[in-house]
Amino acid sequence: MDRLPTFDGEDEIRSLGYGVVAGIDEVGRGALAGPVVAAAVVLPRETDIPWLSLVRDSKQLSAQQRERIFELVLGARIAFGLGAVSHALVDALGIVRATQLAMNLAVDNLKVKPDYLLLDAMLLPELRLPQKGIIRGDQTCVSIACASIVAKVSRDRHMQYMDTLYPGYLLAENKGYGTPEHLERLQGLGPCAIHRRSFGPLRERLI
Repeated sequence: MDRLPTFDGEDEIRSLGYGVVAGIDEVGRGALAGPVVAAAVVLPRETDIPWLSLVRDSKQLSAQQRERIFELVLGARIAFGLGAVSHALVDALGIVRATQLAMNLAVDNLKVKPDYLLLDAMLLPELRLPQKGIIRGDQTCVSIACASIVAKVSRDRHMQYMDTLYPGYLLAENKGYGTPEHLERLQGLGPCAIHRRSFGPLRERLI
């Protein structure tokens, strides 16, 4: 049974006197192509927004469910920021550093300044803000789960567009991840401009 994310994490931090609490998550770490995308979301203190009961870790939702929640986030004018780091920077920096950079950018792009950060396991030492990494935070903390949805939908839409620029790799379907079909197309076509050359399946094909 899927765990339902709650406001327990946010409530605990606010009980310590912090006002604006942002949840942060990323998508695309394991992909073979495209960017790493992170989102930072600040949910209102009011927990009686009906559709928040629909929020789950993005991996537990269908594409249609994620799209619906994303549109509800936009309609409610909930504060969020996005950060994206290109495939080239992933290759140059390594995936951990690139992921942290995407998260830093997401926080920087928030229209409200957060007092505290809740993250899915990872911490951001370069940001001089109080923060806490929560193991499986995208499954237990509602603002992190909401950030996972915003990041996932944003990246999926980008990869659907990339599919029109680089046809043949089924990027609209696999979103750059190493599915058997993607690997088969990669074997036949070779890498395109947005493939991550530093990742194992690409290195093996470029030797």
